[in-house]
Amino acid sequence: MPAAKQLRRLFNDTTYTMETVLSGIRSTGHLHLGNYFGALKNFVKIQDKYNCYFFIADLHSLTTHPHPDDFHASVKTILAEYLAAGLDPEKATLYIQSDVPEVSELYVLLNMIAYVGELERTVTFKEKVRQNPDNVNAGLLTYPVLMASDILIHRANWVPVGKDQEQHLEMARVYARRFNSMYGVEVFPEAHNLVFTGEAIKVPGLDGTGKMGKSNGNGIYLYDDEKTITKKVMKAVTDSGPTEPNSPMPQVIENLFTLLRLVSDQSTVDYFTEKWNDCSIRYGDLKKQLAQDICKITLPIKEKIDAIYNDDAYLSKVVASGRDRARASASATLTEVRKAIGFRAF
Repeated sequence: MPAAKQLRRLFNDTTYTMETVLSGIRSTGHLHLGNYFGALKNFVKIQDKYNCYFFIADLHSLTTHPHPDDFHASVKTILAEYLAAGLDPEKATLYIQSDVPEVSELYVLLNMIAYVGELERTVTFKEKVRQNPDNVNAGLLTYPVLMASDILIHRANWVPVGKDQEQHLEMARVYARRFNSMYGVEVFPEAHNLVFTGEAIKVPGLDGTGKMGKSNGNGIYLYDDEKTITKKVMKAVTDSGPTEPNSPMPQVIENLFTLLRLVSDQSTVDYFTEKWNDCSIRYGDLKKQLAQDICKITLPIKEKIDAIYNDDAYLSKVVASGRDRARASASATLTEVRKAIGFRAF
């Protein structure tokens, strides 16, 4: 693998640079604990140290044909939850993807240098075709091109992505190199993965099958109330319990302990670990404690979400400010792109 493909930056609290970081999230449903611990907490840290663009990817969401009413509500929901979780519009640029038409123009231009064969070979496209054979639209095929446009329009240096998006990030680098080479000018830098220090956080779902996800129906959302959280946790998949001291935990139990380590203090984790090791663990007690500790983290965020979601004046101000800043950056890039291609204004 070429060195460029391996390049990553490890972010820690001592890192300071005003290079550009970009990240987006699809406007589909509420944010869950996986989004919070896997991304949002770290975004809050880096907004003081990088030139950050965080956007709501509503154009990407169109591949699933959402109803217009649901579409608008989902964008508003994600924006309110971003803000409630600690993203600061005075520090980072928060914007809605469709508010920046330059993204769509660059998407068209990049499609001219993207090849069908390479798009058809992407893992996510093949998976979407397998899952939804009746909805294989062109937007799914060119999804990586739109993602590249999101990245390149701000000439981002760093993009925090998980393993499932690394191929798309590599394709963004390919298009940057291809464009620069084709037109003989260095318009685009090659963006690389921003990896946060410490062990990568994979927040498991409550169904014992894998990571927490919006489409998996196995998540705890930042907007869930105490009753809902408790009910979900109490229904989490378990087993019949350990039969021998210090035995390895099966995956479904390890998932609960992973969540416990994220939300509880060390003494609580140690207590239930000891109970597991001596075969005296009571899953009901573990789940009750887990639910209580999750609520301590999420309920204050939920309270902020309610206040922000109902403050249309504030949300409109945030959206307008983010749009203007994002468009200023995008317009500067597109001017260079059009000049490189040979477009001229008369």
